[in-house]
Amino acid sequence: MTELERCMESLIMIFHRYANDDGHGKTLSKKELKKLMENELPSFLKSQKNPKTVDCILKDLDINKDDKLDFEEFLPLVVGLSMACERCYTLHEKKGKN
Repeated sequence: MTELERCMESLIMIFHRYANDDGHGKTLSKKELKKLMENELPSFLKSQKNPKTVDCILKDLDINKDDKLDFEEFLPLVVGLSMACERCYTLHEKKGKN
């Protein structure tokens, strides 16, 4: 398995590990999303000034408005954070070359 394939597998496994907390395994409830973010994205969560960050994220990503996130609804969170991190990486790289 390639490094990228392992990363994809890890992303899928992490999603389902937290989605299984309530026994359903297909979606993340607000409680499960909060637990996932506290354990897997603690730096991001701690840097947020809004105590309702998880509520806002759930509301923004929940396309079908069922108060849960399926994997497809969850992915934009990971993509958005990855894009922000890549921008920071690029800025850091540019500073290092000057």
